[in-house]
Amino acid sequence: MLTPERKKQMRAIGHHLKPIVLVGDQGMSTGLLEELNRALNDHELIKIKVRAERDTRKVLIASLCEETGALCVQSTGAMALLFRAAERPNPRLSNLIRPI
Repeated sequence: MLTPERKKQMRAIGHHLKPIVLVGDQGMSTGLLEELNRALNDHELIKIKVRAERDTRKVLIASLCEETGALCVQSTGAMALLFRAAERPNPRLSNLIRPI
């Protein structure tokens, strides 16, 4: 679990990020999960864009988080900010370490 202060810091960082992963009408697929895992391993904190109806979007984001072990820091409209701590974060890639 993240503290409210930590979530606030992550939302501030995430505000400047562009979506790395776009989830289309096809929903979850093996390729999508592989790309999402790669992005989380590299960047730890990522923004994704989900193109689906509101109710479907919430379920899809929850499923993606469950499948990847990520936490949803914030979900606003079609955008979601996901976080998963890396075992050994790369200082040049991690959105939490490198300056924006």
